Formats: sequence, structure tokens, C-alpha cells
Amino acid sequence: MIVKDKVALITGASSGIGRAIAIKLSEEGCKIVLASRNTEKLKEIKQHLVSESMVIEMDVSQTESVAKGFKKAVAKFKTIDILVNSAGVMPLTYLKNRHLDEWLQTIEVNVKGTLRCIHGALPYMKKNEGGHIINISSVDGKEVYQGGAIYGASKSAIITLSKAMRMELSPDYNIRVTCIEPGTVDTALRNNITDEELLNDKNYNDASEPKLEAKNIADAVLYALSQPDSVNVNELLIKPTGKS
Repeated sequence: MIVKDKVALITGASSGIGRAIAIKLSEEGCKIVLASRNTEKLKEIKQHLVSESMVIEMDVSQTESVAKGFKKAVAKFKTIDILVNSAGVMPLTYLKNRHLDEWLQTIEVNVKGTLRCIHGALPYMKKNEGGHIINISSVDGKEVYQGGAIYGASKSAIITLSKAMRMELSPDYNIRVTCIEPGTVDTALRNNITDEELLNDKNYNDASEPKLEAKNIADAVLYALSQPDSVNVNELLIKPTGKS
């Protein structure tokens, strides 16, 4: 796909990976739809974009919010060519501590939120007989560790979903689907951990821990999008050097 002048809707665009992807695709000439709950941050990011863009308030955990967001985006740009599902939460917690609200929030945002956005984008991609959906999963969807059960399950679901989407959507509608699976990225995602026992057991502020930068993931997204229409990059598992 030649990404110049394509319309890309990016969820979770107010920070971290989503923000980096928005900036990268803007540099390549994409029309950018910045989607997040935090519109003030989106307005600040919009000032750094060099292509046409818009800000929409979207809470992916709310079906009506997602539907309204897509409606506003299409009212301005007429279609959706690229969807990047980057919105996510990571409240790691031990199962024994029974943080049910956080478990359910993780599924609501990471899994159901992705489904809501796919639902919003598909009519336009089907009509166009083409498009590209980028699902941001995680290496945690494949590698299990204590404290990461619910988060890992949510990201494993995205990996499985992406495989099924390729089977169903690529042959009939020429919709490509790529699943990006980052290792540890230097973002604020871990700042939402509230399980004090887990925080006492693990040092998440270890400066010596190898980490990716958000722009590394943005580069991977652009790589997947930029392939010829005859090529689909199914999965990209990305880890920092030193973490095998």
C-alpha cells in the first residue's frame, strides 16, 4: 500500500505507541484521525503532525463512543483505509489478589475495544475492497508469567483474532491484517499497576532493563503497511536486543 493520502484512524493516540504511530504515518503523508479519551493531549499532538488530521474523543470501552467517533471521522475524510488498534491497559496483578474490576477492564479495553473498532472500520474497507488493520498485541500474548495472566490472555486473544481475520477478510475483501507483538516498550503503560504485592516483588523502574522505544513500533507498523498489495505481514514480534 502507498500510504500517502490514505486515511488512518489510530486509537490510543494520546501517548506511547499510538502517539508515535500517528507522527510516523503523518510524516509519510497519511491523513490522521487521532482517537483517544484525552482530547487535550490529542490537540497537543496534532500540532506536531505535518499532514491533514483531526481529533476525535473515543472511549473504546463504550460502543456508542466508538460509533460516534467513526461517524465523525468519515464525515470529514469520507472513508477509513487504515485502522490501528493501539488503545490498551496493563494493570498487572496476581490472580490470588482478586482484582476483579481490573481484570474486567483489561478485557473491556484490550479485547472488546479492539472488536468495537474493527466493527466500525469494516463497512468502509469492504466498500473499498481493501484496507489494512493493525492490531497491537504483545509478546505477553505468547509468553506467560506470574502477574500477567489477564493481560496476557487479552493479548493472546488479539493474536488469535488477527489470524482469523486474515482467513475471513483477505480473500474476499483484500483487507490485510497485521498483528504487532512488542516486548517491553518505554511507555507509561505500567504506571497503572495497583497490585502492591506485585510492585514489591518486581522492579518496574529498573533503568538497566532493555526496552524498546515507541518509535520502534511505529517503524514496524509503517513497514507492514508499505508492503505491496500482494504481500501481507502477518505478525511482527519485536524485542529489545538483549531480551531473547
